[in-house]
Amino acid sequence: MTEVTTAQPVMPQLIVGLGNPGAKYDRTRHNIGFEAIDTLAKVWQINMAENRKFQGVFGEGVAAGRVKIRLLKPTTYMNNSGQAIRAVTDWYKLPPEAVLVIYDDMDLPVGKLRLRLSGSAGGQNGMKSAIAHLGTQAFPRLRIGIGSAKEGDRQGDAIGHVLGRFSPQEAAVIAEVLQLVVGAVELSLKQGVEKAMNLYNSKTVGQAISE
Repeated sequence: MTEVTTAQPVMPQLIVGLGNPGAKYDRTRHNIGFEAIDTLAKVWQINMAENRKFQGVFGEGVAAGRVKIRLLKPTTYMNNSGQAIRAVTDWYKLPPEAVLVIYDDMDLPVGKLRLRLSGSAGGQNGMKSAIAHLGTQAFPRLRIGIGSAKEGDRQGDAIGHVLGRFSPQEAAVIAEVLQLVVGAVELSLKQGVEKAMNLYNSKTVGQAISE
């Protein structure tokens, strides 16, 4: 006899955007996670403030559909993001699957999103730290395409790419992408991450920009 399982939808309770603190990194490709949190905080009218206990800029409030939500931008620098995430999950006793992490992805073109329920860090140091501190890969993540460094570029150029800023053309696309992020996150809060994956992973803003 086959066992039938009815898994509960995964509903985020903490949304984390990855990035680096300081004006030097503001609005760089690598900080798109911070921009996503800023956008969500603005739409949901959640006040964000420095929280030393959580090693980040933190806010809590009510999101779409009257869902209680917490937002976090770690100020530990990217490579130690997991410390801040763990501080919040320990304080509120949240399971890893209640954490949605938003971050940049060079393997996706500008104009694309990719929402997943779990997975490896894929070379992203902030995610490596998150996985290490949460002790599992089984938590949802939303990757935002930042495009790759041009073909043939050296490793140093790839670092320059992620720490660089979007071109005016790309910035216009990113502004629309951030609105898609709001839609994807709100649907995740109402109906679960899997439902949002099915709807938003196929969407592209304009003509996706790969360079």
